[in-house]
Amino acid sequence: MSHFDPNSLCLPSGSNFINGARVAGIGPEIPVRRPSDGQIYAHLDSAGPAQVDAAVVGAYHAYRHSGWAQAEPRQRMRVMRRWADLLEAHLDELAVLEAVGSTRTIAEARTWDIPYSAECIRFYAEFADKVGGEVAATTPDKLGLTITEPYGVVAAVAPWNLPIVMAVWKLAPAIAAGNAVVLKPSEMTPFSIVRLAELAIQAGLPAGIFNIVQGDGRSVGDGLCRHPQVAKVTFTGSTRTGAAIMTACAETGPKPVTLELGGKSPQLVFDDCPDLDKTAAIVARAITLNAGQVCVAGSRLIVQETVAEQVMALITARFRALNPAPTWDPSSTLSPIINHPQLDRIDGIVRRTVASGATLVTGGGRAAGPQDGSYFQPTILAGLDTATEAIREEIFGPVLTVQSFHDEEEALTLANDTQFGLAAGVHTGDVARALRAVRGLEAGTVWVNRYGRSNDFMLPTGGFKRSGIGKDLGREAYLANLKVKTALVEF
Repeated sequence: MSHFDPNSLCLPSGSNFINGARVAGIGPEIPVRRPSDGQIYAHLDSAGPAQVDAAVVGAYHAYRHSGWAQAEPRQRMRVMRRWADLLEAHLDELAVLEAVGSTRTIAEARTWDIPYSAECIRFYAEFADKVGGEVAATTPDKLGLTITEPYGVVAAVAPWNLPIVMAVWKLAPAIAAGNAVVLKPSEMTPFSIVRLAELAIQAGLPAGIFNIVQGDGRSVGDGLCRHPQVAKVTFTGSTRTGAAIMTACAETGPKPVTLELGGKSPQLVFDDCPDLDKTAAIVARAITLNAGQVCVAGSRLIVQETVAEQVMALITARFRALNPAPTWDPSSTLSPIINHPQLDRIDGIVRRTVASGATLVTGGGRAAGPQDGSYFQPTILAGLDTATEAIREEIFGPVLTVQSFHDEEEALTLANDTQFGLAAGVHTGDVARALRAVRGLEAGTVWVNRYGRSNDFMLPTGGFKRSGIGKDLGREAYLANLKVKTALVEF
């Protein structure tokens, strides 16, 4: 299914998922809009405080009594493999649910989001019997052991920008490790994940191991993180919200947290790149993928002065070829912005930056699209001071700032002059320079002559500085869902 009619979508009643079944929320109704055309297509029935409590208590009961945590590890693996298979079997259905109310186009949801999520579940299913404790070196008359155990109930708070993918990053390692999960998706993209939960039950996951509570962060998310039976919290989103979650966990625990937060990621382009057109294509995609609404978006181009004009011209041509269209239109190559307030924020930052003296190379305003849709032109801003708002703040839109440098030392200085440290890109034909840059960049992930994640699930992701704590993906994410007990045995 390469396209669909958004008005033909019929959503089942009950948007929360507690103890293995859809449950109608008793909290306030929240209108849910399609960013592609601004239309309200559903009303979200958010969970009330009693339902959040019921979800956590039910998850704890399932953790203790369903047998999931105590199951033979390969049994957990088999259930999760069936779950992944069901995602692929329901590809078209899930892709429509994902695309209709989010910024993900139907083409992207079908070819990447759903298949990627299924493979992520399979990856963590394989961990179920591959990680255990160790025997410690001690005296011959003693046996020293470390034993790994699930935390119990893990609270997960997922963002709106890649709804299923980001939720699965949280769910798959936690569930594979034997935990129960209570997930709060974004109230702007709430529906596709509920179908994912139903498929988990169909695959054989015990009721109560995967629960969903709907609502906004203040009324539902905060109470979930503070619940006394929640043992760990994992979150992807803004640095400000991450700090609030960390505070809640400190006040009601302390509880361990995994936080993937904001980014302002640099892309360094040196003049020895063997193919500048290919490099420009990588740089352009790194800031226009999902209309720049990705935590690792390569939003700062730091380019050697000898090729700066040429690189900007090549990127401009790429930007102008993009087509802003609804997510259900197969011709769409530029996603909408999630809502009008975020569109206004992006527009305001760009306008203030230009008014302060920056050079507007291309773009700079709202893009044509369906009436009431939220689209912004891919934009390049040059001639910027390092203190400029557009350089310092995460914009979360298709806005690329440009700074030029003379030598390698200046490039690294500019790249590291930020409060964030989520990701970075290096483009060069010099292997030694690439390795120096990998060492010198203050970022949790560095890509060389490419930009963006792949299906290499073994590689963890997470930030330095104000970009977060802990890791998603990789072995690290699985271990982060286990606590370690020490045993010393003597007879």
